[in-house]
Amino acid sequence: MALWRFGSGWNEKTLRSYLASFEKSPVNFDTPLDQITAANGWTTDGVKSVIGQEAPGPPIENGHFLRCREALVNYEFSEPLIARGFFDANSPFVGRTMLLELTVLGLRFLSGVRVHSVRDEVLENRTIFGFRYDTLEGHIERGFEWFLLEKDHESGAITFQIDARWRLGDFPNWWSKLGFKLIGERYRDRWRRAALERLSALAN
Repeated sequence: MALWRFGSGWNEKTLRSYLASFEKSPVNFDTPLDQITAANGWTTDGVKSVIGQEAPGPPIENGHFLRCREALVNYEFSEPLIARGFFDANSPFVGRTMLLELTVLGLRFLSGVRVHSVRDEVLENRTIFGFRYDTLEGHIERGFEWFLLEKDHESGAITFQIDARWRLGDFPNWWSKLGFKLIGERYRDRWRRAALERLSALAN
Protein backbone atom coordinates (compact mmCIF):
# COMPACT_ATOMS: atom_id res chain seq x y z
CA MET A 1 0.00 0.00 0.00
CA ALA A 2 1.35 3.43 -0.93
CA LEU A 3 2.57 5.64 1.91
CA TRP A 4 0.74 8.95 1.99
CA ARG A 5 0.20 12.17 3.90
CA PHE A 6 -1.43 15.56 3.42
CA GLY A 7 0.51 18.83 3.37
CA SER A 8 4.28 18.83 3.79
CA GLY A 9 6.52 16.09 2.49
CA TRP A 10 8.97 13.74 4.22
CA ASN A 11 12.38 14.80 5.51
CA GLU A 12 15.56 13.34 4.03
CA LYS A 13 16.24 10.98 6.95
CA THR A 14 12.78 9.43 6.61
CA LEU A 15 13.12 9.16 2.85
CA ARG A 16 16.44 7.34 3.21
CA SER A 17 14.80 4.87 5.56
CA TYR A 18 11.91 4.26 3.17
CA LEU A 19 14.30 3.96 0.23
CA ALA A 20 16.20 1.20 2.03
CA SER A 21 12.96 -0.70 2.60
CA PHE A 22 11.92 -0.35 -1.05
CA GLU A 23 15.23 -1.85 -2.18
CA LYS A 24 13.75 -5.24 -1.28
CA SER A 25 10.36 -4.66 -2.91
CA PRO A 26 9.44 -6.67 -6.02
CA VAL A 27 7.74 -5.17 -9.06
CA ASN A 28 3.95 -5.16 -8.75
CA PHE A 29 3.09 -6.76 -12.09
CA ASP A 30 4.07 -9.99 -13.83
CA THR A 31 2.12 -9.69 -17.06
CA PRO A 32 4.16 -10.65 -20.16
CA LEU A 33 5.06 -7.58 -22.21
CA ASP A 34 3.15 -8.77 -25.26
CA GLN A 35 -0.01 -8.88 -23.15
CA ILE A 36 0.35 -5.35 -21.73
CA THR A 37 -2.01 -3.86 -24.29
CA ALA A 38 -5.07 -1.62 -24.40
CA ALA A 39 -7.13 -4.64 -25.42
CA ASN A 40 -6.20 -6.27 -22.11
CA GLY A 41 -7.18 -3.26 -20.02
CA TRP A 42 -3.83 -1.44 -19.86
CA THR A 43 -3.55 2.28 -20.58
CA THR A 44 -0.95 3.06 -23.24
CA ASP A 45 0.02 6.71 -23.47
CA GLY A 46 2.93 9.07 -23.75
CA VAL A 47 4.33 12.01 -25.63
CA LYS A 48 7.02 12.65 -28.24
CA SER A 49 8.41 15.98 -29.40
CA VAL A 50 11.50 17.65 -30.82
CA ILE A 51 13.05 19.53 -27.89
CA GLY A 52 16.20 20.98 -29.39
CA GLN A 53 18.76 21.22 -32.16
CA GLU A 54 22.47 20.56 -32.52
CA ALA A 55 24.82 20.57 -35.48
CA PRO A 56 24.42 17.41 -37.62
CA GLY A 57 26.39 14.35 -36.63
CA PRO A 58 26.78 12.44 -33.36
CA PRO A 59 26.20 14.30 -30.05
CA ILE A 60 28.57 17.18 -29.42
CA GLU A 61 30.83 17.13 -26.36
CA ASN A 62 29.16 19.21 -23.61
CA GLY A 63 26.32 19.86 -26.06
CA HIS A 64 22.53 19.80 -25.78
CA PHE A 65 22.08 16.05 -26.15
CA LEU A 66 24.59 15.15 -23.45
CA ARG A 67 23.14 17.72 -21.03
CA CYS A 68 19.72 16.19 -21.56
CA ARG A 69 21.17 12.71 -21.10
CA GLU A 70 22.55 13.74 -17.71
CA ALA A 71 19.16 15.20 -16.77
CA LEU A 72 17.55 11.85 -17.57
CA VAL A 73 19.98 9.91 -15.39
CA ASN A 74 19.47 12.35 -12.52
CA TYR A 75 15.68 12.49 -13.01
CA GLU A 76 15.92 16.26 -13.42
CA PHE A 77 13.42 16.25 -16.27
CA SER A 78 10.63 15.53 -13.78
CA GLU A 79 8.63 18.48 -12.43
CA PRO A 80 9.22 18.16 -8.64
CA LEU A 81 5.91 19.83 -7.78
CA ILE A 82 4.21 16.77 -9.30
CA ALA A 83 6.75 13.92 -9.07
CA ARG A 84 9.98 14.32 -7.11
CA GLY A 85 12.55 11.53 -7.33
CA PHE A 86 14.71 10.41 -4.41
CA PHE A 87 17.51 7.87 -4.89
CA ASP A 88 21.12 7.03 -4.11
CA ALA A 89 23.12 8.71 -6.87
CA ASN A 90 26.04 6.34 -6.18
CA SER A 91 23.99 3.24 -6.93
CA PRO A 92 24.40 1.52 -10.32
CA PHE A 93 21.95 2.99 -12.82
CA VAL A 94 20.51 -0.33 -14.02
CA GLY A 95 18.69 -1.80 -11.03
CA ARG A 96 18.52 1.55 -9.24
CA THR A 97 15.56 1.85 -6.88
CA MET A 98 13.93 5.26 -6.64
CA LEU A 99 11.20 6.76 -4.50
CA LEU A 100 8.73 9.01 -6.25
CA GLU A 101 6.93 11.58 -4.14
CA LEU A 102 3.73 12.16 -6.11
CA THR A 103 1.76 15.29 -5.23
CA VAL A 104 -1.88 15.84 -6.16
CA LEU A 105 -4.04 18.56 -4.56
CA GLY A 106 -1.92 18.61 -1.41
CA LEU A 107 -1.92 14.81 -1.06
CA ARG A 108 1.49 13.18 -1.23
CA PHE A 109 2.11 9.54 -2.09
CA LEU A 110 5.42 7.70 -1.86
CA SER A 111 5.77 5.03 -4.53
CA GLY A 112 8.77 3.00 -5.58
CA VAL A 113 10.16 2.31 -9.06
CA ARG A 114 13.24 0.47 -10.30
CA VAL A 115 15.34 1.03 -13.41
CA HIS A 116 14.83 -2.15 -15.41
CA SER A 117 16.94 -1.49 -18.51
CA VAL A 118 18.84 1.14 -20.46
CA ARG A 119 19.17 1.87 -24.16
CA ASP A 120 22.52 3.42 -25.09
CA GLU A 121 23.04 3.10 -28.83
CA VAL A 122 25.08 4.93 -31.46
CA LEU A 123 23.77 3.94 -34.87
CA GLU A 124 24.75 5.15 -38.33
CA ASN A 125 22.04 7.82 -38.48
CA ARG A 126 21.04 8.43 -34.86
CA THR A 127 22.06 8.23 -31.22
CA ILE A 128 19.61 6.94 -28.62
CA PHE A 129 19.77 7.05 -24.85
CA GLY A 130 17.07 6.26 -22.35
CA PHE A 131 15.79 3.98 -19.67
CA ARG A 132 12.75 2.06 -18.53
CA TYR A 133 11.55 1.88 -14.97
CA ASP A 134 9.03 -0.55 -13.50
CA THR A 135 6.62 0.11 -10.64
CA LEU A 136 7.21 -1.67 -7.33
CA GLU A 137 4.83 -3.26 -4.86
CA GLY A 138 2.78 -0.53 -3.18
CA HIS A 139 2.87 1.87 -6.15
CA ILE A 140 -0.42 3.61 -6.99
CA GLU A 141 0.11 2.44 -10.57
CA ARG A 142 1.41 -0.80 -12.00
CA GLY A 143 3.37 -0.98 -15.22
CA PHE A 144 6.40 0.64 -16.81
CA GLU A 145 7.60 3.76 -18.62
CA TRP A 146 10.31 4.36 -21.18
CA PHE A 147 12.11 7.73 -21.33
CA LEU A 148 14.02 8.03 -24.61
CA LEU A 149 16.28 10.75 -25.94
CA GLU A 150 17.27 10.61 -29.60
CA LYS A 151 19.45 12.68 -31.90
CA ASP A 152 19.05 12.49 -35.66
CA HIS A 153 22.55 12.72 -37.13
CA GLU A 154 21.38 14.10 -40.45
CA SER A 155 19.23 16.99 -39.20
CA GLY A 156 20.70 17.45 -35.71
CA ALA A 157 17.20 17.39 -34.20
CA ILE A 158 16.92 16.12 -30.61
CA THR A 159 13.72 14.30 -29.70
CA PHE A 160 12.36 13.20 -26.33
CA GLN A 161 9.75 10.48 -25.91
CA ILE A 162 7.83 9.13 -22.93
CA ASP A 163 6.11 5.80 -23.59
CA ALA A 164 4.00 4.36 -20.75
CA ARG A 165 2.02 1.17 -20.15
CA TRP A 166 0.08 1.19 -16.89
CA ARG A 167 -3.06 0.43 -14.92
CA LEU A 168 -4.27 1.31 -11.43
CA GLY A 169 -2.15 -0.01 -8.58
CA ASP A 170 -2.32 -0.06 -4.78
CA PHE A 171 -4.10 2.93 -3.24
CA PRO A 172 -4.22 3.49 0.52
CA ASN A 173 -8.00 4.11 0.57
CA TRP A 174 -11.05 4.14 -1.67
CA TRP A 175 -11.34 7.92 -2.00
CA SER A 176 -7.75 8.41 -3.24
CA LYS A 177 -8.37 5.73 -5.87
CA LEU A 178 -11.57 7.49 -6.94
CA GLY A 179 -9.77 10.84 -7.06
CA PHE A 180 -7.04 9.39 -9.25
CA LYS A 181 -9.63 8.04 -11.66
CA LEU A 182 -11.19 11.53 -11.88
CA ILE A 183 -8.10 13.76 -12.18
CA GLY A 184 -5.09 11.47 -12.51
CA GLU A 185 -4.84 11.78 -16.28
CA ARG A 186 -4.87 15.58 -16.00
CA TYR A 187 -1.82 15.44 -13.73
CA ARG A 188 -0.08 12.88 -15.92
CA ASP A 189 -0.57 15.19 -18.90
CA ARG A 190 0.76 18.20 -16.96
CA TRP A 191 3.78 16.18 -15.87
CA ARG A 192 4.57 15.02 -19.41
CA ARG A 193 4.31 18.55 -20.83
CA ALA A 194 6.51 19.87 -18.02
CA ALA A 195 9.11 17.18 -18.78
CA LEU A 196 9.29 18.34 -22.40
CA GLU A 197 9.63 21.96 -21.30
CA ARG A 198 12.36 21.20 -18.73
CA LEU A 199 14.45 19.21 -21.22
CA SER A 200 13.83 21.75 -23.94
CA ALA A 201 15.31 24.43 -21.67
CA LEU A 202 18.49 22.34 -21.46
CA ALA A 203 18.58 21.65 -25.20
CA ASN A 204 18.46 25.27 -26.38
